[in-house]
Amino acid sequence: MSDDIFDFGFTAVTEDELETVQELTQKSTSSAENLDAVQYKIDKLYNAIIPLLNNLKKNPQKDYIHWPNRLTKVEQFEEMLTKIYKN
Repeated sequence: MSDDIFDFGFTAVTEDELETVQELTQKSTSSAENLDAVQYKIDKLYNAIIPLLNNLKKNPQKDYIHWPNRLTKVEQFEEMLTKIYKN
């Protein structure tokens, strides 16, 4: 008989060990889904804010920014950010 032992690729475990592994697998999957949702929100917030910052940086040599209907535009932007944050 040879010294090489064939490993069939499985290990015997108790029912408690199996349940623990299944619970951890489920938690890991749930955490990954939550991470994807958070990353999606962060990306949306970033993509919403960057155009504002780029527009504010356009003419740094000017002392004033001409911004008609500023209050309306800022309130719309605030609503958009709130929707992203709360959804």
